[in-house]
Amino acid sequence: MGGVNTPRDARLQAARTRARHAVEAGPRSSPPDGVPRRRRLVLGDPQAPFDKVLRILEHHGLLGDDGVLKPDVQLLSVGDHFDWGPPSERDAAAESALALVAWFASHPADQVIMLLGNHDLGRVGELAGFDDARFAQAQAEADRVYQHGVTDEAGERAFLERWPLVPTAELVARDFGNFRQVQRDWVEHLLRVRRFRTAHVAGPGLLVLHAGVTHEDLEVAGLAREHHADAHAVAQALNTTVDEHVTGWTQGRLEIPGLHQPGDAASGEGTGIFYQRPSFKPEDAERTRQTPRRRFDPRRLPAGLTQVLGHTRDKRIRELMGVTSGVARDGVVRHLVTDGARVTCAHGAPPPTSAAEAVLVFVDGGMSHCPVEDYELFDLDTRAAVRAAAR
Repeated sequence: MGGVNTPRDARLQAARTRARHAVEAGPRSSPPDGVPRRRRLVLGDPQAPFDKVLRILEHHGLLGDDGVLKPDVQLLSVGDHFDWGPPSERDAAAESALALVAWFASHPADQVIMLLGNHDLGRVGELAGFDDARFAQAQAEADRVYQHGVTDEAGERAFLERWPLVPTAELVARDFGNFRQVQRDWVEHLLRVRRFRTAHVAGPGLLVLHAGVTHEDLEVAGLAREHHADAHAVAQALNTTVDEHVTGWTQGRLEIPGLHQPGDAASGEGTGIFYQRPSFKPEDAERTRQTPRRRFDPRRLPAGLTQVLGHTRDKRIRELMGVTSGVARDGVVRHLVTDGARVTCAHGAPPPTSAAEAVLVFVDGGMSHCPVEDYELFDLDTRAAVRAAAR
């Protein structure tokens, strides 16, 4: 790996060492320390090598000399801490993701806020019935069925007969392709100690979560319509609902009726608030009408509430929302604003809005595809995108 030549190299090496020790210690979470944080920043889906995540944080001036975040920094990770890269990098990506999760969890719980994504929940959902040996067997079969983005339909039918707990061969070969049993151990622990959260309130009318919620989702969570713009009430309703189901969960797949349903061969792909995306595609119109689902109508977002989300890169949002102007870009913060009838999407942080409008801020910048120096964070206090100057 080479010697440590600069203060930057030393900080990165200190973080790698801390992560290694955290992994070796096994699943655990540091308690909150109550220290006020001057900078509150949101990091888009960290589906990239651990070293790249560290280099992005270092580029933004957030890493301390001791290999952890500087004490005045609060970082919110919007979820999806696993799964990226080609099949040739599966082992390295699996180890890297575990290092990231362990490193995050080694920080005080009120300094690094770890939000749940569908890839995190997949370890205790679609993959709950797998150990390493069974998954390796299923993946070897899936790799023959799903190749270069194309699924052999006859082969998949036979695959699903043998592996009915998963919805597609692609999920095993690609989507959740870096699974290891030890990852599930960490996810389960962080769920049970309530380190993994569903939503985090960041200020009046400001909520951070993985994929977004509409009126229908909040009604399932038992929240009255008059409270749907209250970020505190929304976060409490979502976190309480998920926490109650985690408490009652003893084995098998974690399911949250109406809000999160892992996929399988019988019912298809997973659905709910960790999977769904806004869509105006005509073929999705019927899919947006009931929960849990994979698509929602953005005009059903609660007015007066800004939701900061991961889960969806720019290219995908443009496809789903029918955006034809400009070009897709990785690394940039984007927004959607709606008054319940009109919907606009654009790059950058959202403009000032009224209480009659709902806002989504998208921060999934396709981290593994984006140069370090181009990757933006989102500042929760200024409500602006942050792109660090060269250091």
